[in-house]
Amino acid sequence: MGIVEIKNATYSYTGENSINPALSGITMSVEKGEYVAVIGRNGSGKSTFAKLINALLLPESGSVTVNGMDTKDESKIWDIRKCAGMVFQNPDNQIIATIVEEDVAFGPENMGIDPVEIRKRVDDALAEVGMSEYGRHAPHMLSGGQKQRVAIAGVLAMQPDILVFDEPTAMLDPEGREEVLSTIKRLHGEGKTIIYITHYMEEALLADRVYVLAGGRIVLSGSPREVFSDRERIQKCGLSFPVHIELYHRLKEKGYCLGDCPVSPEELVEEICRLS
Repeated sequence: MGIVEIKNATYSYTGENSINPALSGITMSVEKGEYVAVIGRNGSGKSTFAKLINALLLPESGSVTVNGMDTKDESKIWDIRKCAGMVFQNPDNQIIATIVEEDVAFGPENMGIDPVEIRKRVDDALAEVGMSEYGRHAPHMLSGGQKQRVAIAGVLAMQPDILVFDEPTAMLDPEGREEVLSTIKRLHGEGKTIIYITHYMEEALLADRVYVLAGGRIVLSGSPREVFSDRERIQKCGLSFPVHIELYHRLKEKGYCLGDCPVSPEELVEEICRLS
C-alpha cells in the first residue's frame, strides 16, 4: 500500500462559474520516497488534487488515504496535515511572521513541541534550504526564491513524511526557480516523498513518475520518458514539450531514426551524434 492512496475520487465546486466536476474518478498510488509530478493546463484540476492530499478539500465520493489515514476521518485531520506538508504557489500567502526564524517556528509551536526542540528544528530546516544566514531577516526583504525556501523550511520544521508542492515556482524568475528546484531535488535525495504540481513541462522531467490531468481526469501516466513519448495525447491536452523533446519529435517526423524519447538535452545530443 502506498503512502498516498486515491481511489475513484471526485470533487466538484459549487457556484455560478464553477467547473463540475473539478476532479472525476481519480485513482492513483504514491509510494514512500517517490517523486511524482502532476501536470496539466490551468483548470485541469491540479490544485484541487493537491488540496485533497492535505485534506484541505474532501472528496465527494471515493477516498483519499494518507499514510493509512482516511482524510474524511475528522479525528485524523491534524495528523494528516502533519504527515503531508503543503507548499503553495505564492509564498507571501504562507509566510505570516515578521522574522524568518519566527515564521519557521510557527508550525512546531502550534504542535506543542518543546522550545528546545523547536530551536533545533528551525536551525535544521533553515540549513536544509540554504537559508541559515537569513534567520533574523524580515521575509518581505527577501527575493521570491528565498521566500519560497523559507516557506519550505516552515513545512520541514513540522517534519512531514510527504511534501506537496502546488506550482511553487510559478511566480518566480529563473534564478528563483532554480533555487527552489535544487532544494526539492535535494530533499527527494534524502528520502522525502515529493508530490509536485506544475505547468512547467521541463520541471516534470525531474520526477520518477508523471500524471497528466485534463478535464479533471488522469489521461496519461508513466515515467517522464513514457509520457513525453506520446506526442499526440500531450498535444490534445494543450500542453507544450520542453524544447529538446519538441526537437526530438520534429526530427522523428522528418524521418531521422532516433532512439527513445530523451529526458535531457544531453541525451538528444548523444542521439544526434550517433547519427553522424
